[in-house]
Amino acid sequence: MYRIGDLVHGGRESRVSQNARCDEGTPVSVNAGSDGGPPCGHNRCVRIAITGVNLPGRVFCNPDGSTIENVHVGLQMRRDPAHLVRADEREARWEVDVEVVRKDALLDFRGPAVQGKRGERFLYLTWGDVSSDGEFEMFRRAKLMLDRVAPDLIGPATKTGRLAAKVDLTGNDGGPRCARVDPPAIVWSVPEA
Repeated sequence: MYRIGDLVHGGRESRVSQNARCDEGTPVSVNAGSDGGPPCGHNRCVRIAITGVNLPGRVFCNPDGSTIENVHVGLQMRRDPAHLVRADEREARWEVDVEVVRKDALLDFRGPAVQGKRGERFLYLTWGDVSSDGEFEMFRRAKLMLDRVAPDLIGPATKTGRLAAKVDLTGNDGGPRCARVDPPAIVWSVPEA
């Protein structure tokens, strides 16, 4: 469990990237690269902006009939939820830097928010109940699959240093979206500079 005081960000937009670093340990700046993309050693860092829409609300009814009364969602950084947003907000926003690595003609992704094994990397959005004493108890997670981003988006994203994901956060059951998130529930794009 996690204390909510350490996890909640004061505004609607949470910037996880403030503390995220590439594997080399150098802070990432969006405009640092000569071609517009931020450098990350011989690799490229891409700032991913995730916008969650259609949040399911703060109350969720479990299949057994019990209710969860104070639902929040956050981006998972390593093993911990970060920058929680109440599930009754109009939208949720997170930004995180991800290193794009080319090895053996294949793409891979690295960073503190990147989960999964090579070839199956993803970002977790983690859903949890926040108790009256500020403890966060996870009950669902949604996977934003990085290996399913269209290859024709990765090139431009590494040049601009920006990639966007718009995610419908309400699942088919009316509750928090969980498991692997596929289109049309997620739309990846490269924002214009």
